[in-house]
Amino acid sequence: MAAKLIKGAEISKEIREEITKELQELKEKHGLTPGLATILVGDDPGSKVYVGQKEKACAKLGIYSERTDIPADTSEADLLDLVKKFNADPKIHGILVQLPLPKHINADRVIYAIDPDKDVDCFHPVNVGKLVIGTGRFLPCTPHGIMELLRRSGTTTEGKHVVVVGRSNIVGKPIANLMLQSPPGGNATVTLCHTGTKDLAAFTRMADILIVAVGRPKTITADMVKEGVVVIDVGVNRIGKTPEGKGILAGDVDFDSVQEKAAAITPVPGGVGPMTITMLMKNTLEAARASI
Repeated sequence: MAAKLIKGAEISKEIREEITKELQELKEKHGLTPGLATILVGDDPGSKVYVGQKEKACAKLGIYSERTDIPADTSEADLLDLVKKFNADPKIHGILVQLPLPKHINADRVIYAIDPDKDVDCFHPVNVGKLVIGTGRFLPCTPHGIMELLRRSGTTTEGKHVVVVGRSNIVGKPIANLMLQSPPGGNATVTLCHTGTKDLAAFTRMADILIVAVGRPKTITADMVKEGVVVIDVGVNRIGKTPEGKGILAGDVDFDSVQEKAAAITPVPGGVGPMTITMLMKNTLEAARASI
């Protein structure tokens, strides 16, 4: 029997409705509108799309948005000055510098320059450290989205064996940490696998919940999972184009075969993807609340 679909598009819509109500309350009680500043360096097509999606989300929800596009040859010093300007701007509660940055700019220096209280991506070492010890104000957007997908789909994590495939700072490491944390959510036993893991399938077959974020299409196949597993597929890989020129997307999981064994699975597209921007909006709201 085919798996239940964990539809991120539907859950994202539900959360955005909650955010809309909270934004109205914030404005009525405190006269405050959360503000998000986005900085795009250069003209990378993918980055342009992502920043545009974030702008649209702000507009729909009623979050103030300020976008700054600067040339790819902008100096690191000028970019740092721009970050400092937004750090000091009371209208701005969240700052997002779209990655990747041009090679001549040290991304770590830029991230470290963002005020941790406005770091709505949760990349600053202060916020990463707080995440690890369980005291963070913000959670990284994609991992936070995964936690909400599991919770709102009725998937219990407590006592389960969660296997994470991928050790990136954006998804793999933070979601592994979140899954380890005490309730609510988490409280799982976690195995973190990566490119150096020998016999990956031996670990993935043990998973009650399998989270895959490796950036390689169809890395996980049906023979690598057990019956009844819950699968969260973070991957979005372009594997071709339709005759009309539209991109064909595939996840890191071989959806067609794995869904026959899984109890629940996220589709690609329409699974994890819609949650990331929604949780960015949630973080911007929380940053504004904290500023009061």
